[in-house]
Amino acid sequence: MNTLFILNDPPFGTERVYNGLRLAHALAKKDPQAGVTVFLMADAVTSARSGQKTPDGFYNVERMLKRVLAGNGKVLLCGTCMDARGLDEAALMPGTRRSTMDELATETATADKVLVF
Repeated sequence: MNTLFILNDPPFGTERVYNGLRLAHALAKKDPQAGVTVFLMADAVTSARSGQKTPDGFYNVERMLKRVLAGNGKVLLCGTCMDARGLDEAALMPGTRRSTMDELATETATADKVLVF
């Protein structure tokens, strides 16, 4: 089963990104053959910024995205949203990549489930 997660909120300040990534990781762990794609939009694109340093005891979104990638998942970022926030590809963590609305449309059409956070 292919599951697409669309995340919109900033990585910190709400727990939507945190909870979406927890579920994405749990699904990938439960069924290693399942396809998990995380599409970051709006303020969520900043979740893929490399070199995040969070206080001890606080969740680290970069680490959470690495777990999705390690489970053969994909992490895609809205290119327009990146541009609006001054986020260039050099600032992204390895394994994530810039994407487009056309690619999101394709991912949505081919996914068995689409979850929006």
